[in-house]
Amino acid sequence: MEQRYATTPDQLPQFDTDDLRARYLVERVFVPGEVTAVYTHHDRIVLGGAVPAGKQLPLLTFDELRAEYSLANRELGIVNVGGTGTVTADGQTYTLPKGACLYIGRGTRDVVFADAPPADGFAESEAGAQFYLFSAPAHTTCPTQLVLKGEGTVRELGDQLTSNRRSLNQYIHEHGIRSCQIMMGVTELHPGSMWNTMPAHTHDRRTECYLYFDVPEDARVIHLLGEPTETRHLVTADRQAVISPSWSVHSGVGTAAYSFVWAMAGENQSFDDMDPAPVTVLR
Repeated sequence: MEQRYATTPDQLPQFDTDDLRARYLVERVFVPGEVTAVYTHHDRIVLGGAVPAGKQLPLLTFDELRAEYSLANRELGIVNVGGTGTVTADGQTYTLPKGACLYIGRGTRDVVFADAPPADGFAESEAGAQFYLFSAPAHTTCPTQLVLKGEGTVRELGDQLTSNRRSLNQYIHEHGIRSCQIMMGVTELHPGSMWNTMPAHTHDRRTECYLYFDVPEDARVIHLLGEPTETRHLVTADRQAVISPSWSVHSGVGTAAYSFVWAMAGENQSFDDMDPAPVTVLR
């Protein structure tokens, strides 16, 4: 498990491009046949990926968590951004097509990731599953629950005239799948739109992480971070993740349409608890 220590706004002016990428960008989330994990001390979030690549792939018990098993004191949100796969949680198997979200509650001992077998009606040639993992400490147990793409709360946001028309799918939130503190969902940009979350905002009560996916191979997303009056940027590629501290804006523009998983944890679960940063104040 890789460790990323917390940073403060006054450190940002000292960081060059390599420093920014080392602290906030997770370049290799999905590795075939492995579970990857990055522990950020911002709200003690763990993010990573699981790519079964044709085999049964268990969730590891990471020594850094100092726990008997990984979810002894934690909860886990999962979004599949690859081909159809399965997640088995303490003997119960859930099928996740692309875009589906599974919440697993604290106290679940055994979690196993796999590709969906052909017997389930999926062709052997279908691309393998790629599970994005987002975990946070939990002080109580909520039931494990699956929601398929399009079954959550869908909010239509933005305008084609400002190139930010998008569909925001809320899955784990205060009016959907219940959790201790995780909020999680997927935003899809409409064709011809490139901006996400603009005007930008911060929410000083939660850390948020973005996983960009469905980014064309020859395209990139320019992710803005930093305080509104001291912004920086990261150039991100397909299936890379960004850690956004609570004091940082998190917005981006792509050279083509794309999707992203947003996930956050912290002080509260009110989705609209944001501190706006109008375009005219950004620097």
